Amino acid sequence: GRSMMSPMSFFRRDDGAATGRSGEASPVKQISGDVSLTPSPADFRLAGTVDLQLDEARYIALLRRLIAESKHLQNNPRLGIVPEEKRAAQIVMDELAPYSQAKGGPLIVEELEYVAKRSNVKVVYPGTTDKTLSFVGMHFDVVPADPTTWDKDPFELTVEDGKLYGRGTTDCLGHVALLTRFLVELGRKRPRLKRTVIVLFIAAEEGAEKDVGVDVVVRNGKFKEAVNGPVYWVDSADSQPCCGTTGMLSWSLKCTGRLIHSGFPQKGINSIELAMEASSYIQRRFYADFPALASEEAYCFSAGSNMKPTQIECAKGSLNQICPETTVSGDIRLSPFYEVEEVQKAIEGYVKDLNEFDLEQLPTRGSWSRYALDSEVTTMPNELRRGLVELKWQNDNETFKLYAGIAVSLESEGHKALVQACRETYSKVKPFSVNGSLPLVKMMQAQGFDIQLCGFGLMSVYHGVNEYCTVEDMRKAYEVILRILCLLESVTS
Repeated sequence: GRSMMSPMSFFRRDDGAATGRSGEASPVKQISGDVSLTPSPADFRLAGTVDLQLDEARYIALLRRLIAESKHLQNNPRLGIVPEEKRAAQIVMDELAPYSQAKGGPLIVEELEYVAKRSNVKVVYPGTTDKTLSFVGMHFDVVPADPTTWDKDPFELTVEDGKLYGRGTTDCLGHVALLTRFLVELGRKRPRLKRTVIVLFIAAEEGAEKDVGVDVVVRNGKFKEAVNGPVYWVDSADSQPCCGTTGMLSWSLKCTGRLIHSGFPQKGINSIELAMEASSYIQRRFYADFPALASEEAYCFSAGSNMKPTQIECAKGSLNQICPETTVSGDIRLSPFYEVEEVQKAIEGYVKDLNEFDLEQLPTRGSWSRYALDSEVTTMPNELRRGLVELKWQNDNETFKLYAGIAVSLESEGHKALVQACRETYSKVKPFSVNGSLPLVKMMQAQGFDIQLCGFGLMSVYHGVNEYCTVEDMRKAYEVILRILCLLESVTS
């Protein structure tokens, strides 16, 4: 373990041997496009007379109303942009109203508004057993769009050559409209289902806000019955089963040195050189302790856990001065097979070791570079004689845990139904994992929910300029959802 390390031990280890952390447990299971829930294909008769095709005209009309509100759904807390998800929630509730229990229909529609104007909407279509099929993750908020960079108006739906352009079409209003139209079909045709279908549309996905969206819905017990069946988080992309995500931790490293005229480098402490070497030291130790794992390859992650600088800034001064302060910032993308707290603790340990005894061991640049001053150098009372490295996490531990990566269960009926439904719809299926992050999925999995990930927009335009989805992809998505329902109905007693 870490506590046994003697001073300077990191520099004595030639093999970069890890300091003993979690990693591989049991034998690794490979994700596969060949798994099935049932030997025979989905039997649509189990969904009664529900339409087998998405009503494209009504889907587009609904999406048009949602995109028309997207200017007010933009979310970026850091820029002070706060959405009013209630606007989109109202459109969904209006679409479902004729089939709601309030109007004599079967749908139980509930607005869950924990912060004013920031609604979540829960819809239940009751089945005859306590088994469930749930869809969550379709969120009302969108990332901001700058109309000056778009070829189309981001806040108005443009339909062109089968493509649906607008902010939120892929992420995630296209999915909001899709699940709403699926619920309309259930409400209109009233199939007799064994499983209860639960659909939760959420607020506050893009901004990582706490106590607004799905976290507070779950905490208040409003989603607890969904543990009785698969929970599909519909906010991925590319119409294939997504089997994993990574966690994300952002950090900054402030390196303080000593300002001096650049003609006397031996009398200063160069914070830029210190920042380069300190980053390198921390990265080397990170990769020794959190190496690539066989599980990551088995889940088809394109990269393992990684830590890197993405920005650097230093105190502004003259070019003939040794710079006294430099801050390097970056992120860590963490595979779901390592724990967030473990990584934070390890990196805090590296910085502590560096400040306590490894600083003098860092490689210097040439003979005159120093990270600690020689004894004959005189300094003013408030000047550092030894460089200092300070780590700052850019978010609190709760936020990092909120975005922890997930590896979905490959054994569950939910996973098998998703893979089979995709294979039957698209003829071939290629499950994948993504090095991006989704909020809450790991936390919900830890609470006993069988979280599975899918999405039917395009990864290439996620958060991008001229964002779009295609009518064809959403038409197929409707079929996938219907097949999942029928496959799960066939194994429910």
